Parts: sequence; structure tokens; C-alpha cells
Amino acid sequence: MLKIIYAGTPEFSVSALELLVKSGHEVVAVYTQPDRPAGRGRKLQPSPVKACALSHNLAVEQPVSFKELSDIQRLHSFQADLMVVAAYGILLPKIILDSPRLGCVNIHASLLPRWRGAAPIQRAILAGDERTGITLMQMDEGLDTGLMLAKAETPISVDMCAAELHDKLKIMGADLLLESLDDIESGRLTGEVQNESETSYAKKLTKQEALIDWNKSALELHREIRAFNPAPVSHTTFQGQPVKILQAQRGAEDCPQSPGHIMAHHKQGIEVCTGDGVLVISELQFSGKKAQPAGQVLNARSLLNEEFGS
Repeated sequence: MLKIIYAGTPEFSVSALELLVKSGHEVVAVYTQPDRPAGRGRKLQPSPVKACALSHNLAVEQPVSFKELSDIQRLHSFQADLMVVAAYGILLPKIILDSPRLGCVNIHASLLPRWRGAAPIQRAILAGDERTGITLMQMDEGLDTGLMLAKAETPISVDMCAAELHDKLKIMGADLLLESLDDIESGRLTGEVQNESETSYAKKLTKQEALIDWNKSALELHREIRAFNPAPVSHTTFQGQPVKILQAQRGAEDCPQSPGHIMAHHKQGIEVCTGDGVLVISELQFSGKKAQPAGQVLNARSLLNEEFGS
């Protein structure tokens, strides 16, 4: 039985913690980021990982960083065999990486060395990757540069959005961790060095990046809409008001009108011209309204020959 410190913050990190609790290994402490204000009242809210930890009566630690000696000493006091990290969001200095007997392992949502960094799920979709997966990595001081201990792969279907891929990968990550723990404990996983010539960087997403440029191709916009769902959400304007585009498909290759022009609509979607091909919007959200299928939107108004982004 291993004594494990678990470090994670968002929903992605919860599945592995749940499996660790059930595994028979001892989770001696859970590290997560400090509570953040959220909602209309801006009240402090615990992270999904903290909520999970408290539900299992686990010790929770929430340092702002590991610059304070007291925080370093506190982590050392748990005398852990292993630290498991999944989307924690706080940089771990070498003194922390070296603290557990077996070091620190990270559950990373890409097939390293492709898509190191903050947004590997979304960047894989944006790039049109056909496959992605999980890499279990021995952490070092670099950004996702450590030895690769194990991998699990999955295809990215042509209509899969980031939310769906996220939910698939979080389960895969939890399963891969549990499958690997015995080999980590025994030292049978020695790790594979990453090929630096194959690296790519998954930078953090921005709201500005999700603003639709209708001069792009339908292929590019289809990938963006999928990648930015559920956040930051692809958006445009209609008659000067913001509109969120949540789901779309590629349509016909012929596009007789200018980019952004609504050339047709029907129950299945709203056909919009792009810089190359037609994009068929199937779900959208007008300002002050709930997200709706295109068919419901068209019951209340006609958009024919109008323009997005004008």
C-alpha cells in the first residue's frame, strides 16, 4: 500500500482521486488551489477536487504556492511514497518534486511530447488531430518534459467537442494511473525520454481567440466551435448583439455569398457562408436568451439574408 499525496483542482482531476480512494492505497493529503469567488454573489467556492476530498474526509491543503518554508515543511510531514498530480495549476519546485520517495507523477491529457501546456484537449481539436490520449509522466522541473511512464490512446471523432473529449480523458487518466501504480511502486516503469523534435505547446485559451472570423474556412471554424465548447465558447455578433455558437457542422463546399452571410436555414441548422465552404449552425445562444437548437430559434424569427459578424 502506497502513501499518496494527491494534487489537482478542476473537474478533470476528480475521477483519479475517486479511484485512488477506492484502491486501497492511502491518500494522506489532497492539495488543491485556494477557494475562488464564483457565481452572481461572488462567494468563495471550493474546487471540485476539494469538494471530493471533503466528501471522503481527507485532509485538504491549499497553499498559494510553495515559496513559504512552512508549506514545504507541511508537505514533507506527510512522508508520502508518491505524489500524483492532475491539472493542479501550481508550479512544483524541485524541493517538492523530490519530497516523496517515488517522486511525483502527472496525469497529462495528451500524447506527449505533443501538446505540452495548459490546454492540450482544445489544441488537439483545433489542430485537427485524429488521435489523442493520456500520458502518465514522471515530473521534473520543466513544463511537461519528464519521462513518459505509460500512455493510453483514443480517437477524436469529427464532431467531438472539448467537453466530450475532456470527460473521456478524465476516466482514461484515472484508469491508467490505477493500472500503473504497482509497476511504479516496484520500479518496473523506468520511463521513456521525450523526443524534443516532436514537441508542441498548448497555450492557454483566450476569449479573444474564440471570436469567429468568418473569413476562415468552414473546416477551421468547425474545429474552433468544437474546441471552445464549453469554454470560452465561439462567439460572433448579429445586428450588433453578441451571439454564442455552440454546435455546428460543415455544409456544402460551394459558398456563393460573402463570409458571414446567412444563405439558408431549416430545422437542422442555419447555413452561413465562410471564406471557404458553408458552416451549418445547429445550436446557438442570443444575448439574454438560453442556448437553443437552430430549429427553435427559427420558430421565433427569420435570419435569411442577414449577416453574422457585421
